[in-house]
Amino acid sequence: MKEIEDFINKGKIKGAIIIPSNFARKLYRNENSEVQLIIDGSDPTIARTALQSGILISKMYSIKRQEKSLEKKGVNSSTIGSVDMRTKVWFNPNLESTKFTIPALIGLIMQNITVMLTAFTLVREKEKGTIEQLIVTPIKSVELIIGKMIPYILIGSVDFLIALFFGTYWFNVAIQGNILLLIILGLGFVICALAVGMLISSIAKNQLQAMQMSLLFVLPSVLLSGFVFPREAMPFLIKHGGNIIPLTYFINILRGIILKGISIKYLWKDIYILLIFGIILLIIASIRFKKRLD
Repeated sequence: MKEIEDFINKGKIKGAIIIPSNFARKLYRNENSEVQLIIDGSDPTIARTALQSGILISKMYSIKRQEKSLEKKGVNSSTIGSVDMRTKVWFNPNLESTKFTIPALIGLIMQNITVMLTAFTLVREKEKGTIEQLIVTPIKSVELIIGKMIPYILIGSVDFLIALFFGTYWFNVAIQGNILLLIILGLGFVICALAVGMLISSIAKNQLQAMQMSLLFVLPSVLLSGFVFPREAMPFLIKHGGNIIPLTYFINILRGIILKGISIKYLWKDIYILLIFGIILLIIASIRFKKRLD
Protein backbone atom coordinates (compact mmCIF):
# COMPACT_ATOMS: atom_id res chain seq x y z
CA MET A 1 0.00 0.00 0.00
CA LYS A 2 2.89 2.35 0.76
CA GLU A 3 4.32 1.78 -2.70
CA ILE A 4 0.94 2.40 -4.31
CA GLU A 5 0.47 5.60 -2.31
CA ASP A 6 3.92 6.89 -3.25
CA PHE A 7 3.48 6.14 -6.96
CA ILE A 8 0.03 7.74 -7.13
CA ASN A 9 1.17 10.84 -5.23
CA LYS A 10 4.15 11.20 -7.55
CA GLY A 11 1.87 10.84 -10.58
CA LYS A 12 3.69 7.77 -11.90
CA ILE A 13 0.52 5.63 -11.90
CA LYS A 14 -3.21 6.34 -12.00
CA GLY A 15 -4.42 3.08 -10.50
CA ALA A 16 -3.43 -0.22 -8.93
CA ILE A 17 -4.95 -3.68 -8.50
CA ILE A 18 -4.48 -5.46 -5.18
CA ILE A 19 -4.68 -9.26 -5.46
CA PRO A 20 -4.87 -11.00 -2.05
CA SER A 21 -2.55 -13.88 -1.16
CA ASN A 22 -5.43 -16.38 -1.03
CA PHE A 23 -6.74 -15.42 -4.50
CA ALA A 24 -5.70 -18.60 -6.34
CA ARG A 25 -6.62 -20.85 -3.41
CA LYS A 26 -10.21 -19.56 -3.31
CA LEU A 27 -10.64 -19.91 -7.05
CA TYR A 28 -9.31 -23.48 -6.92
CA ARG A 29 -11.95 -24.26 -4.28
CA ASN A 30 -14.64 -22.66 -6.49
CA GLU A 31 -15.13 -19.83 -3.99
CA ASN A 32 -15.63 -16.16 -4.81
CA SER A 33 -12.38 -14.22 -4.57
CA GLU A 34 -12.12 -10.46 -4.11
CA VAL A 35 -9.58 -8.10 -5.63
CA GLN A 36 -9.37 -4.35 -5.07
CA LEU A 37 -8.94 -1.67 -7.70
CA ILE A 38 -7.57 1.63 -6.38
CA ILE A 39 -7.89 4.62 -8.71
CA ASP A 40 -6.53 8.17 -8.58
CA GLY A 41 -9.72 10.23 -8.85
CA SER A 42 -8.00 13.61 -9.26
CA ASP A 43 -8.58 13.30 -13.02
CA PRO A 44 -12.19 12.09 -13.55
CA THR A 45 -11.62 11.33 -17.25
CA ILE A 46 -8.84 8.85 -16.55
CA ALA A 47 -10.55 7.57 -13.40
CA ARG A 48 -13.81 6.74 -15.22
CA THR A 49 -11.91 4.90 -17.94
CA ALA A 50 -9.89 2.92 -15.41
CA LEU A 51 -13.02 2.14 -13.36
CA GLN A 52 -14.99 0.86 -16.33
CA SER A 53 -12.02 -1.11 -17.66
CA GLY A 54 -11.35 -2.70 -14.26
CA ILE A 55 -14.94 -3.84 -13.82
CA LEU A 56 -15.06 -5.14 -17.40
CA ILE A 57 -11.82 -7.10 -17.02
CA SER A 58 -13.11 -8.66 -13.78
CA LYS A 59 -16.37 -9.74 -15.40
CA MET A 60 -14.68 -11.10 -18.51
CA TYR A 61 -12.20 -13.07 -16.40
CA SER A 62 -15.04 -14.63 -14.40
CA ILE A 63 -17.00 -15.51 -17.54
CA LYS A 64 -14.00 -17.11 -19.24
CA ARG A 65 -13.19 -19.08 -16.12
CA GLN A 66 -16.75 -20.35 -15.87
CA GLU A 67 -16.80 -21.32 -19.55
CA LYS A 68 -13.51 -23.17 -19.19
CA SER A 69 -14.77 -25.12 -16.18
CA LEU A 70 -18.01 -25.99 -17.95
CA GLU A 71 -16.11 -27.39 -20.90
CA LYS A 72 -13.94 -29.58 -18.69
CA LYS A 73 -16.43 -30.76 -16.08
CA GLY A 74 -19.85 -30.11 -17.54
CA VAL A 75 -21.06 -28.58 -14.26
CA ASN A 76 -23.49 -25.75 -13.58
CA SER A 77 -21.84 -22.34 -13.98
CA SER A 78 -23.41 -21.12 -10.72
CA THR A 79 -21.12 -23.44 -8.75
CA ILE A 80 -17.97 -21.90 -10.20
CA GLY A 81 -16.23 -19.30 -8.06
CA SER A 82 -16.02 -15.83 -9.61
CA VAL A 83 -13.88 -12.74 -9.14
CA ASP A 84 -15.48 -9.84 -7.27
CA MET A 85 -13.88 -6.51 -8.17
CA ARG A 86 -14.08 -4.00 -5.29
CA THR A 87 -13.25 -0.47 -6.45
CA LYS A 88 -11.97 2.42 -4.37
CA VAL A 89 -11.45 5.90 -5.80
CA TRP A 90 -9.02 8.12 -3.90
CA PHE A 91 -9.15 11.95 -3.59
CA ASN A 92 -12.38 12.34 -5.59
CA PRO A 93 -14.75 9.43 -4.79
CA ASN A 94 -17.70 10.88 -6.72
CA LEU A 95 -15.54 11.72 -9.75
CA GLU A 96 -16.73 15.33 -9.74
CA SER A 97 -15.39 17.33 -12.68
CA THR A 98 -15.43 20.48 -10.55
CA LYS A 99 -12.68 19.17 -8.30
CA PHE A 100 -10.56 18.47 -11.37
CA THR A 101 -11.24 21.77 -13.13
CA ILE A 102 -11.21 24.38 -10.36
CA PRO A 103 -7.59 23.93 -9.15
CA ALA A 104 -6.32 24.09 -12.74
CA LEU A 105 -8.59 27.06 -13.47
CA ILE A 106 -6.99 28.97 -10.59
CA GLY A 107 -3.58 28.45 -12.18
CA LEU A 108 -4.84 29.42 -15.64
CA ILE A 109 -6.40 32.64 -14.33
CA MET A 110 -3.17 33.52 -12.54
CA GLN A 111 -1.08 32.93 -15.64
CA ASN A 112 -3.34 34.95 -17.94
CA ILE A 113 -3.57 37.93 -15.58
CA THR A 114 0.12 38.15 -14.79
CA VAL A 115 1.37 37.59 -18.35
CA MET A 116 -1.04 40.16 -19.76
CA LEU A 117 -0.16 42.72 -17.10
CA THR A 118 3.58 42.65 -17.59
CA ALA A 119 3.59 42.11 -21.37
CA PHE A 120 2.77 45.82 -21.84
CA THR A 121 5.10 47.22 -19.16
CA LEU A 122 8.25 48.06 -21.14
CA VAL A 123 6.39 48.44 -24.45
CA ARG A 124 4.23 51.19 -22.93
CA GLU A 125 7.36 53.04 -21.84
CA LYS A 126 8.72 52.86 -25.39
CA GLU A 127 5.53 54.11 -27.01
CA LYS A 128 5.18 57.00 -24.57
CA GLY A 129 8.82 58.00 -25.03
CA THR A 130 9.65 57.67 -21.33
CA ILE A 131 12.08 54.82 -21.93
CA GLU A 132 14.86 57.37 -22.50
CA GLN A 133 14.46 58.61 -18.93
CA LEU A 134 15.06 55.07 -17.71
CA ILE A 135 18.08 54.67 -19.94
CA VAL A 136 19.96 57.59 -18.39
CA THR A 137 19.40 56.32 -14.84
CA PRO A 138 22.25 54.37 -13.19
CA ILE A 139 20.07 51.32 -12.50
CA LYS A 140 20.88 48.08 -14.26
CA SER A 141 18.48 46.31 -16.59
CA VAL A 142 17.93 43.52 -14.03
CA GLU A 143 17.05 46.07 -11.35
CA LEU A 144 14.67 47.84 -13.71
CA ILE A 145 12.85 44.62 -14.60
CA ILE A 146 12.58 43.53 -10.95
CA GLY A 147 11.36 46.99 -10.00
CA LYS A 148 8.70 46.84 -12.69
CA MET A 149 7.64 43.40 -11.46
CA ILE A 150 7.20 44.24 -7.75
CA PRO A 151 3.78 45.99 -8.06
CA TYR A 152 2.50 43.17 -10.25
CA ILE A 153 3.77 40.56 -7.80
CA LEU A 154 1.55 42.16 -5.15
CA ILE A 155 -1.42 42.36 -7.55
CA GLY A 156 -0.91 38.78 -8.70
CA SER A 157 -0.64 37.49 -5.14
CA VAL A 158 -3.90 39.19 -4.15
CA ASP A 159 -5.60 37.79 -7.27
CA PHE A 160 -4.32 34.33 -6.38
CA LEU A 161 -5.82 34.54 -2.88
CA ILE A 162 -9.14 35.77 -4.31
CA ALA A 163 -9.26 32.92 -6.84
CA LEU A 164 -8.34 30.45 -4.11
CA PHE A 165 -11.10 31.81 -1.87
CA PHE A 166 -13.80 31.44 -4.52
CA GLY A 167 -12.55 28.01 -5.53
CA THR A 168 -12.69 26.82 -1.92
CA TYR A 169 -15.85 28.44 -0.57
CA TRP A 170 -17.96 29.09 -3.67
CA PHE A 171 -17.27 25.84 -5.54
CA ASN A 172 -16.70 23.78 -2.37
CA VAL A 173 -13.31 22.41 -3.42
CA ALA A 174 -11.65 21.90 -0.06
CA ILE A 175 -7.88 22.24 0.30
CA GLN A 176 -6.63 18.91 1.62
CA GLY A 177 -2.97 19.90 1.99
CA ASN A 178 -0.91 22.65 3.59
CA ILE A 179 -2.45 26.00 2.64
CA LEU A 180 0.68 27.93 3.62
CA LEU A 181 2.78 25.81 1.25
CA LEU A 182 0.18 26.40 -1.48
CA ILE A 183 0.34 30.18 -1.00
CA ILE A 184 4.16 30.22 -1.06
CA LEU A 185 4.29 28.14 -4.24
CA GLY A 186 1.52 30.27 -5.74
CA LEU A 187 3.69 33.34 -5.15
CA GLY A 188 6.57 31.57 -6.89
CA PHE A 189 4.39 30.82 -9.91
CA VAL A 190 3.26 34.44 -10.04
CA ILE A 191 6.90 35.52 -10.31
CA CYS A 192 7.55 32.91 -13.02
CA ALA A 193 4.50 34.04 -15.05
CA LEU A 194 5.54 37.69 -14.65
CA ALA A 195 8.95 36.77 -16.02
CA VAL A 196 7.20 35.40 -19.13
CA GLY A 197 5.38 38.70 -19.53
CA MET A 198 8.60 40.66 -19.06
CA LEU A 199 10.31 38.60 -21.74
CA ILE A 200 7.45 39.32 -24.14
CA SER A 201 7.59 43.01 -23.26
CA SER A 202 11.34 43.15 -23.91
CA ILE A 203 10.90 41.58 -27.36
CA ALA A 204 7.73 43.32 -28.60
CA LYS A 205 8.02 46.63 -30.46
CA ASN A 206 4.51 47.89 -29.68
CA GLN A 207 1.48 47.02 -27.55
CA LEU A 208 -0.36 45.27 -30.40
CA GLN A 209 2.60 42.98 -30.94
CA ALA A 210 2.80 42.36 -27.20
CA MET A 211 -0.88 41.37 -27.16
CA GLN A 212 -0.42 38.96 -30.06
CA MET A 213 2.63 37.34 -28.45
CA SER A 214 0.78 37.00 -25.16
CA LEU A 215 -2.10 35.21 -26.86
CA LEU A 216 0.38 33.02 -28.72
CA PHE A 217 1.68 31.88 -25.34
CA VAL A 218 -1.59 31.76 -23.38
CA LEU A 219 -3.83 29.87 -25.83
CA PRO A 220 -1.62 26.77 -26.33
CA SER A 221 -1.16 26.50 -22.57
CA VAL A 222 -4.90 25.88 -22.20
CA LEU A 223 -4.64 22.73 -24.33
CA LEU A 224 -1.13 21.47 -23.59
CA SER A 225 -0.84 21.98 -19.82
CA GLY A 226 -3.36 19.31 -18.82
CA PHE A 227 -6.04 21.87 -17.96
CA VAL A 228 -8.63 20.30 -20.26
CA PHE A 229 -7.21 17.04 -21.60
CA PRO A 230 -5.12 14.43 -19.76
CA ARG A 231 -1.52 14.77 -20.93
CA GLU A 232 -1.07 11.00 -20.78
CA ALA A 233 -3.47 10.62 -23.73
CA MET A 234 -1.68 13.17 -25.93
CA PRO A 235 0.64 12.25 -28.83
CA PHE A 236 4.33 12.10 -27.91
CA LEU A 237 5.42 15.41 -29.45
CA ILE A 238 2.40 17.36 -28.20
CA LYS A 239 2.73 15.90 -24.72
CA HIS A 240 6.38 16.92 -24.44
CA GLY A 241 5.56 20.30 -25.98
CA GLY A 242 3.60 21.00 -22.81
CA ASN A 243 6.80 20.53 -20.79
CA ILE A 244 7.99 24.02 -21.78
CA ILE A 245 4.88 25.65 -20.31
CA PRO A 246 5.22 26.65 -16.61
CA LEU A 247 1.47 26.21 -16.07
CA THR A 248 1.88 22.45 -16.62
CA TYR A 249 3.91 22.12 -13.43
CA PHE A 250 1.82 24.55 -11.38
CA ILE A 251 -1.34 22.59 -12.22
CA ASN A 252 0.38 19.48 -10.83
CA ILE A 253 1.16 21.44 -7.66
CA LEU A 254 -2.39 22.78 -7.32
CA ARG A 255 -4.06 19.41 -7.82
CA GLY A 256 -1.49 17.72 -5.61
CA ILE A 257 -2.01 20.03 -2.64
CA ILE A 258 -5.71 20.83 -3.05
CA LEU A 259 -7.02 17.38 -4.01
CA LYS A 260 -4.43 14.90 -2.75
CA GLY A 261 -3.08 16.82 0.23
CA ILE A 262 0.48 15.75 -0.59
CA SER A 263 3.58 17.45 0.79
CA ILE A 264 6.63 19.00 -0.82
CA LYS A 265 8.20 15.53 -0.82
CA TYR A 266 6.15 14.64 -3.92
CA LEU A 267 6.23 18.11 -5.51
CA TRP A 268 9.92 18.95 -5.46
CA LYS A 269 10.41 18.13 -9.14
CA ASP A 270 7.66 20.53 -10.29
CA ILE A 271 8.92 23.20 -7.88
CA TYR A 272 12.49 22.81 -9.12
CA ILE A 273 11.47 23.12 -12.78
CA LEU A 274 9.37 26.24 -12.06
CA LEU A 275 12.34 27.79 -10.24
CA ILE A 276 14.63 27.07 -13.20
CA PHE A 277 12.03 28.51 -15.60
CA GLY A 278 11.74 31.72 -13.57
CA ILE A 279 15.49 32.27 -13.33
CA ILE A 280 16.13 31.57 -17.02
CA LEU A 281 13.27 33.81 -18.17
CA LEU A 282 14.43 36.71 -15.99
CA ILE A 283 18.00 36.38 -17.24
CA ILE A 284 16.90 36.30 -20.88
CA ALA A 285 14.56 39.28 -20.38
CA SER A 286 17.37 41.27 -18.73
CA ILE A 287 19.84 40.46 -21.49
CA ARG A 288 17.29 41.22 -24.18
CA PHE A 289 16.38 44.56 -22.63
CA LYS A 290 20.05 45.48 -22.22
CA LYS A 291 20.64 44.81 -25.92
CA ARG A 292 17.75 47.11 -26.80
CA LEU A 293 19.25 49.81 -24.61
CA ASP A 294 22.45 49.58 -26.66
